[in-house]
Amino acid sequence: MSNTVLLVEDNPHIMEINYEALLMEDYHVLTAYDGKSCIEQLKAEPVDLVVLDIMLPDSDGITLCRKIREEYDVPILFLSALGENDDIIRALRAGGDDYMTKPYDLGVFVAHVEARLRGSNTGNRCVFYDDIKLDTVSGVASYRGHDLLLTKKEFSLLLMLASGSGKPIAKEDLYRNVWNSPTAMNPNAIYTTISRLNRKLEENDTPYAIACNANEGYTLERV
Repeated sequence: MSNTVLLVEDNPHIMEINYEALLMEDYHVLTAYDGKSCIEQLKAEPVDLVVLDIMLPDSDGITLCRKIREEYDVPILFLSALGENDDIIRALRAGGDDYMTKPYDLGVFVAHVEARLRGSNTGNRCVFYDDIKLDTVSGVASYRGHDLLLTKKEFSLLLMLASGSGKPIAKEDLYRNVWNSPTAMNPNAIYTTISRLNRKLEENDTPYAIACNANEGYTLERV
């Protein structure tokens, strides 16, 4: 069965070109010209990839991306005329998996689509802990759609705790999996990272915190 790609684009000329290019590669292609029809398409049938423009008639793609991320576990490839670094960073932090700027080479576009779909078929990419979502591909952790803005170490540590089914994880296991060492070069590294994580969880009004049991280890808990 061919993969389904949803094109969200308000420019009819670009829509037609991308539509035909993907059809030639045997993809099943859906189209949406604004945010409202995008959500309707996602509700109507399963989609394997969303190709998303930022400037849409009824909403901006960044906001729409966050809305999609709240409900659907689908890769998102941004395709936009906005090419500044700040635009790309905002799009990726909102939950996008890839970003291409217009104008673009059609062959490169198809290759990006193939790569995103290949990555999405490697297994479950997202881990959930109640309302916290951790995207293991983009490295973004979010609470109810809002990016927690974690560093790589903070994300890895939170991912391990969120995947622990509520069981305490020993300090040595955290060092081994997050820092790739039985002990950290800096003995205070784990305490500093957990302190920053707890501060970010609090600043984003989440009801969660990392707790320490001296004899058993660390857990992510609702407070």
